[in-house]
Amino acid sequence: MEEPGRWRVYVGDAAGRRRYWDFPANVARLTIGRSEQADISLAGDSQVSRLHAALETIAGEWTVVDDGLSRNGTFVNGQRITGRRRLRHKDVILVGETALTFEDMLGSTGTTTRVGSSSGGLPVLTETQRNVLIALCRPYKDNASFARPAANQQIADELFLSVDAVKTHLRTLFAKFQVEELPQNQKRSQLAERAMQLGVITVRDL
Repeated sequence: MEEPGRWRVYVGDAAGRRRYWDFPANVARLTIGRSEQADISLAGDSQVSRLHAALETIAGEWTVVDDGLSRNGTFVNGQRITGRRRLRHKDVILVGETALTFEDMLGSTGTTTRVGSSSGGLPVLTETQRNVLIALCRPYKDNASFARPAANQQIADELFLSVDAVKTHLRTLFAKFQVEELPQNQKRSQLAERAMQLGVITVRDL
């Protein structure tokens, strides 16, 4: 096994704080679940199954595995997985309402290929993620020059979601549009602007 500290996952919050789980050396399998006995315990997320998924190494590469044990499924970059999916640096694993970002310290130089984009290079979105993005961009419909993206509560009210669910989807979108490393006060506007610049969201959608 490689040296400790090469791989980890983290959860971020709206204030920019992160909770990290470093992968111990000489460990080839880590469990993810609501159970306190899980290696990555997400006890506060009621949408996570007691044993939801697992992280396993194969030939030195980490993968995420969900063999149908979870009630609500496991998603990588917005796509539901069946069985096993190889992980790349900055992939976002969504379990329940919790977004875990995978980091490979040796892959942080940009030599790895990000997963979750179509052949044209555009991020692949679930229906809910797209609806959250449309709601975020809606204030730009009439005056794009001076508009500000919609607040979490506005998005939640429009889509009948909880504010926490909106935050989770936004964290995934930040990663998909590669704005997660920006200062917290810039992420939302940059996400909206990038989505419209790329044509993922158009004025007609708003």
